[in-house]
Amino acid sequence: MILKGLTATLDPEPDMEVVGSASTGAEALLRFRETKPDVTLMDIMLGPNMNGIEATRAIRREFPDARIVMLTAHQEEDKIYRALEAGAVTYLLKESLGDELVSTIRQVHAGGGPIPPDVGRKYADRVARPALTSRELEVLRLIAGGLRNKEVANRLGIGEQTVLSHIKSIFAKLQVNDRTKAVTVALQRGMIEMD
Repeated sequence: MILKGLTATLDPEPDMEVVGSASTGAEALLRFRETKPDVTLMDIMLGPNMNGIEATRAIRREFPDARIVMLTAHQEEDKIYRALEAGAVTYLLKESLGDELVSTIRQVHAGGGPIPPDVGRKYADRVARPALTSRELEVLRLIAGGLRNKEVANRLGIGEQTVLSHIKSIFAKLQVNDRTKAVTVALQRGMIEMD
């Protein structure tokens, strides 16, 4: 439905043409190679093996000048941060579609990268905080899955004291004092997802 709505919005524009679409990250990369669009609209929630952020990163690795607009319903600051760090030029929320989308596409095509104020604030908030390391994120995901420290240690092949050290660092970076709050904050910020 979103794709049909986008096509219906963009096709009537005299200076725009929809040259392709994809429903998975891998397919998005293939379509980009085939069509080399001037501007790409990318959704974060592509699957199953490559999401929109990963597809953006892959496209930008191969085509450094690609202009990608992340178009999504997700407002979590960590998703915004990861999308922009992966190479998206801007980040638009689906709820703000309409004239803003057409205007943004034209600005991006002209070399601009307009960031909506609310997205910019969330990005700035995220940049100001220390990031969790990849190992800390692994530990946090396992904690969110209900594993105890010993089980986390066994799963990751590390010592229980090392797990405790990671948990202490996670608490400090997220400014929380227990596991439940750490998981809650991480979910709210889009740092982890629950299956």
